[in-house]
Amino acid sequence: MGYKIGVDLGGTNIAVGVCDDEYNLIKKISDKTQSEKGFDFVTDTIAELCNSLISELDGKTIDCIGIGSPGACNSKTGEIIFAGNLHWNNVPLAKTVAMKTGIQDVFLGNDANCAALGEFVVGAAEDFTSACLVTIGTGVGSGIIINNKLFAPENSAAPELGHIVLNCNGLPCSCGRNGCFESYASFTALIKAANIAADENPESLLSSIRIKDKKLNGKSIFDAYKAGDKTAEKIIDDFIYYMGQGLANVANLIGSECIIIGGGISKEGEWLTNRIYDLVKSEMFCGEQFAPTIKMASLGNDAGIIGAAALSGHIN
Repeated sequence: MGYKIGVDLGGTNIAVGVCDDEYNLIKKISDKTQSEKGFDFVTDTIAELCNSLISELDGKTIDCIGIGSPGACNSKTGEIIFAGNLHWNNVPLAKTVAMKTGIQDVFLGNDANCAALGEFVVGAAEDFTSACLVTIGTGVGSGIIINNKLFAPENSAAPELGHIVLNCNGLPCSCGRNGCFESYASFTALIKAANIAADENPESLLSSIRIKDKKLNGKSIFDAYKAGDKTAEKIIDDFIYYMGQGLANVANLIGSECIIIGGGISKEGEWLTNRIYDLVKSEMFCGEQFAPTIKMASLGNDAGIIGAAALSGHIN
């Protein structure tokens, strides 16, 4: 069996790597996306990066290329239906990359799905047959594996677990609904809540950190919490509560054996997964017996590349 190339296409950067047949990442390179220069320019860049890696493999066979892209993808046709941050609508990404690289088999998937697949094949979920990755960042991204296959329904943007509603009359979400999981458990939501709390509690460590650093971010809010700041403690406790409620909904809906938490928050480690697990198991239908294992993601930024390389064996 030959090697596989994985492409993690983002709005800012394109990262490309080569994996062996056990999905070990052998080598990776990257370049700027520059989506403002158009579809042809971006696909030229992808092809150049792929061809550069191929030239270094001493004639070893490349079985396929997998591409993880933001937005709504049709994995069957290899088309991007819509990718807002790339300014693309209905573009034949897989076919174009195949033509420009000479590699016949090119597969396409959503970037969050690919990250989930990466964690599934060699990461935190590799010992399970079903898993769900929930990535906490600017929003809440997600990817689902069921019976060793990626859940990616044709002509659908699903899964969008960040838009499960926790409160129908709750905070407005960027999607246009109210009370979404993302509105309470993204880093955007955390920072917004922390800034309000810092305004209301100018004597707090949280406020002092904001004055010193000119702004708050996820790490600084968690640092204030660990330092014992009561204002930060209330913000983080609420954040963890909403994470637990959202992930309990995910667990009751999907029944995954394992839920992986990705994004920068994954660096927080076991103390946080333990707290989230306690919340999830308390909200499970039929109790703890059906509660999933909760783990932090382990592959970091490589998850998308590895998952893209694995698309060929894990999509229906």
